Amino acid sequence: AALALVLVAAVLLGGSGSAHAAEVLQVRSANLLQLGDHNRTYTVELACLRIAPDDQDAAAAWLRHELPRRTRVNLRPLGNHDGSLQARVQRLGSADQPALDLGDGLIAAGLAEPLADCAA
Repeated sequence: AALALVLVAAVLLGGSGSAHAAEVLQVRSANLLQLGDHNRTYTVELACLRIAPDDQDAAAAWLRHELPRRTRVNLRPLGNHDGSLQARVQRLGSADQPALDLGDGLIAAGLAEPLADCAA
């Protein structure tokens, strides 16, 4: 399963250093997104942050507000964990909203802390 995820990520994302646009299908939790692209869906875990148990509901609500269904995002994959792709996720800018790194946004909102040992 892990090898399949790595292969899908390599094909989908074209390598670990590249960005890839996808659409938000669902905010599943405080750090899990369901994304889609070309009739495929992927579970993506927001990388490089820790959300305290007491902040889980507020963080999920913040993400749902910032990422309405079909919002376009870029992914910067960093690995995988328990069948989910771990990535930094950035909302693409539009006339209505500026571009936003979701991890940085959660940290700025006081709902998450950065992980010290995480690559930027």
